[in-house]
Amino acid sequence: MSERIQISAQVPAEMDGDRLDQVAARLFPDYSRSRLQGWIKKGELLVDGGQLRPRDKVEEGMELAIDTEPEEVVGWKAQDIALDILHEDEHIIVLNKPAGLVVHPGAGHAEGTLVNALLAHAPEMAQLPRGGIVHRLDMETSGIMVAAKSILAHGDLVAQLQERTVKREYSAVCIGVMTGGGTVNEPIGRHPKQRKKMAVLAAGGKPAITHYRVAKRFGHHTSIAVNLETGRTHQIRVHMAHRHYPLVGDPTYGGRPRIPKGASEELVQALRGFPRQALHARALGLFHPETGEEVNFDCPLPEDMKGLLATLEREDPVVAGDDTLY
Repeated sequence: MSERIQISAQVPAEMDGDRLDQVAARLFPDYSRSRLQGWIKKGELLVDGGQLRPRDKVEEGMELAIDTEPEEVVGWKAQDIALDILHEDEHIIVLNKPAGLVVHPGAGHAEGTLVNALLAHAPEMAQLPRGGIVHRLDMETSGIMVAAKSILAHGDLVAQLQERTVKREYSAVCIGVMTGGGTVNEPIGRHPKQRKKMAVLAAGGKPAITHYRVAKRFGHHTSIAVNLETGRTHQIRVHMAHRHYPLVGDPTYGGRPRIPKGASEELVQALRGFPRQALHARALGLFHPETGEEVNFDCPLPEDMKGLLATLEREDPVVAGDDTLY
């Protein structure tokens, strides 16, 4: 890549008097502290145009500016894994992630992830923080994602996500019959006892807002469309379980499969055999990082969710007088 990394940020009041390397790590979280310290020492991260030492203190209002040549930021292996690409240009790639594919290498998933596939498809993405990933989907959630292919796009997409201008719509199937849509505005944080789970926390959670509307009611289930204002880990799954409408197939937040009394064998098999949470990222809207034009992308339901909905239509019908709601 020929473009340089050129980003800047001002020291906020709450960081007044802190060490430069500590402030840089908080202002530029996409880069490791060791990399930031290296840029400080080489004069590629300046403060108000001058070079300081990593341990020097900075004051409110000072400008930290990075200007450096890109280099490999991630060291993960490139792997030839098939990608379902919906759109691609020199700045962004939009794709349909299948259920079961981990987005980012980590503990227990060092290889075989979406990032490994992207690095094989576009090796220049190794020069971007997190391999160009700016948002994630859970391993067992399918659907549409966008990743950055350029430094310009990475910074712009991160800013759009922080400013909540990215539109994200999901399709989900919940246990229980909803009377209507609504909004869940409840903070989410790490579960105090089960560290692999998230939970609604009255104190200590981060703001989380989920809007949902009923798409189709069944006898014992509801198909919903969900729009996110925020993007907390497991947000839809946590919020729907908090409202007592957990997602079909979600053992983490929904527990064991709930079988309606008198269910047919086909419905029993469909509910017990659904292999993941019934959640699909269906649509994505954003402003193109280069042109500023609003662009929108759609991703059709995968076959497993189509099959689930078809079974519910046949085997879990709505009561007389109840029908699809929009």
